[in-house]
Amino acid sequence: MKGIFKSHADTNLIDLGGGTTRRILSWNDQLMLVEVGFEAGAAGAPHTHPHVQSSYVLSGKFRYAVEDESVEMNPGDSIVVPGGLVHSCECLEAGKLLDIFTPAREDFVK
Repeated sequence: MKGIFKSHADTNLIDLGGGTTRRILSWNDQLMLVEVGFEAGAAGAPHTHPHVQSSYVLSGKFRYAVEDESVEMNPGDSIVVPGGLVHSCECLEAGKLLDIFTPAREDFVK
């Protein structure tokens, strides 16, 4: 089972600019676990991708939008976004999201 365990200390923090960071925690071809940090006011611009995405609020407060609907999300809240839908988020209070993608986002590791 070597290689399936990943220590947080062995991951790289990537500065995406605009007050946003990304840390790929673990992944294989079918699934990817990503920690995304946001400063207050930072935003994930509206975008779409074919992957199913689930987001779990670890800390902070976010306004998350999917297509024409938006909701405020707090620690412990979660969402599942089907592939192909336009979605975005705005950080209202500094925090972190745990994003899960299936299949894995190969564009994140290239």
